[in-house]
Amino acid sequence: MKARITEISTYLPAATLTSDDVERRIEGYRPPRGIVERMTGIRRRHVAADDQQASDLAVEAARELASGVDLLIFASASQDLVEPATAHIVAAKLGLSCPVFDVKNACNSLLNGIQVAEGLIVSGSYLRVLVCTGETPSRAIRWWVRDRAQFVDAFAGYTLSDAGAAVLVEADPSRGIFYRDFSADSTAWAIGTLPGGGSMHPRDPEYGYFRGDGRRLKEAFELVGPDLYLNALKRTGLTWDDFDLVAVHQVALPYLDVLVRALDIPQDRLVVTLPEHGNCASATLPLQLMHARKGERVAMLGLGGGISLGIMLADL
Repeated sequence: MKARITEISTYLPAATLTSDDVERRIEGYRPPRGIVERMTGIRRRHVAADDQQASDLAVEAARELASGVDLLIFASASQDLVEPATAHIVAAKLGLSCPVFDVKNACNSLLNGIQVAEGLIVSGSYLRVLVCTGETPSRAIRWWVRDRAQFVDAFAGYTLSDAGAAVLVEADPSRGIFYRDFSADSTAWAIGTLPGGGSMHPRDPEYGYFRGDGRRLKEAFELVGPDLYLNALKRTGLTWDDFDLVAVHQVALPYLDVLVRALDIPQDRLVVTLPEHGNCASATLPLQLMHARKGERVAMLGLGGGISLGIMLADL
């Protein structure tokens, strides 16, 4: 028995902010005009309404896929509450009574959620698993900036975009996910953080903003190297040309270009969502997979803070 991705759905909030809008909204320190788009390649990003929660974005994406599922996994960097698991809130809004739980691993959350779903399906525990995410990182963007140093520290937040996504994973006797591999360098966990709400900083609002060092994060990923992705090709005997679509997590266009060149991925296999949608965190890969058709072969390349890498190869 294999686990097959049978349906994919995404939800993008209607409200958007251009990179010019972002720069105009920043108070205190005034960044150089045009720097956000110039450094990231992002023209606009989506912003959830004030009354929309992470669970609401997941529900909007998952509504048409939820019938008959026997497990729901909410796999997201965002959450409605620290307790209980946001999966319970999603299930209640969808009217589901199946078992639920959360999976969290920064921007690799949804990819890891699919990994967990596959393992549970192959083991015979479940037959039809709904993996969904609702990302609301716009709530953690710092808009009042003291000086240039704080702007640099907060810069990664200006790439972030709100989105929801859902992936239905089902048991299939003949086709589905056929390769997966994951790795991590957890010594780099402090490079990019959202510190508030945990036991380190439970209540101080100063820690409620995303912060990170983009240069150090890029260096950390470069130090890990591309072997995880290249080994997938060696072990399966495939090339990127054997895939109809190669979905790659996208943070900024310069970083994407470096990775694509290092892996020698043909441009015609990519779907570049970043300029018009921003960094949608764990919803980024399904946003690209929406361009694939049933029966096609896809590769999913994940990168996440912490840091972690992942790859999954599948026949849809």
